[in-house]
Amino acid sequence: MPLLEVTDLRTHFHTRNGIYRAVDGVSFTLERGETLGIVGESGSGKSVTCYSIMGLVPQPPGRIVSGTALFDGVDLLHCSPKQARSIRGKRVSMIFQDPMTSLNPYLRVSEQLIEPLLIHEALTKREALERALRMLEAVGINDAARRIHFYPHEFSGGMRQRVMIAMALITRPEILIADEPTTALDVTVQAQILELIRRLQRELGMAVVFVTHDLGVVAGLCDQVQVMYAGRIVETADARTLFHRPLHPYTRGLQRSIPGLQPKGTELFTIPGLPPDVSKPAAGCAFAPRCSLAAGTCTAAEPALVEASPGHAHACTRMARGEITPESL
Repeated sequence: MPLLEVTDLRTHFHTRNGIYRAVDGVSFTLERGETLGIVGESGSGKSVTCYSIMGLVPQPPGRIVSGTALFDGVDLLHCSPKQARSIRGKRVSMIFQDPMTSLNPYLRVSEQLIEPLLIHEALTKREALERALRMLEAVGINDAARRIHFYPHEFSGGMRQRVMIAMALITRPEILIADEPTTALDVTVQAQILELIRRLQRELGMAVVFVTHDLGVVAGLCDQVQVMYAGRIVETADARTLFHRPLHPYTRGLQRSIPGLQPKGTELFTIPGLPPDVSKPAAGCAFAPRCSLAAGTCTAAEPALVEASPGHAHACTRMARGEITPESL
């Protein structure tokens, strides 16, 4: 039985300018010890998917229209506030994208680190501080005994991100959701953070949902990958299969956008156009206006996610009909 099973998740935002379908029918499963990557451009619905599972979507204007997210027999989307509080931050934790806006600038790091322990494990303040100190040392913060009492602004960006990781892991969660935790970091620190997450995952045996727009990061970290576009999953496969044989033009476009895979001296590839306005759903495939392989059949009806081989599914009408092949992408 999967540790987490999300089915037909739909999260919409009701505004004066219309209904924004940020997440529109997302389903996936997460096994114990597995790393699931969710990739796509900004605005594809990756973060909102995670916020929905965590119960952090502001309501209003957000509204979870449908779906379930079963975790150990509890539907995280429809459980009581008391149940949600007992799970969130204890059994399911999240590393947020921007540590500077996620850490309270008025509180010392020590106070923020021990809060989950005081709430969920009823430790004394002394016991909580001892565990917080060990966790800061585990995430690679030097002179942790002194720096634990610093304010967030006294840390560098990379150190703040390590504090966020320590805060998320201090309760030894079963699931860690990492929402683009390395986006604002330089390459060296990014590699250190990714290795840190891998090491702690092995030690704690937890499952990880890793949200990113960088397929290069996914290649070295994830077991399974979900590619999202305009609030929907357009391709899903194990990481190796996705890189060696993508079946959706959008996935191939993301691959071609990785600078390290392009010959030196050539112009960097970019996917033409902009992501669609999810408040104005168009008929057919949402990626069709930006796809060089699009045809009339692409705009006739919304493509369904079809399984091409065990564990590998895509939502490309022309690929499903055999009108194009993986080699033509």
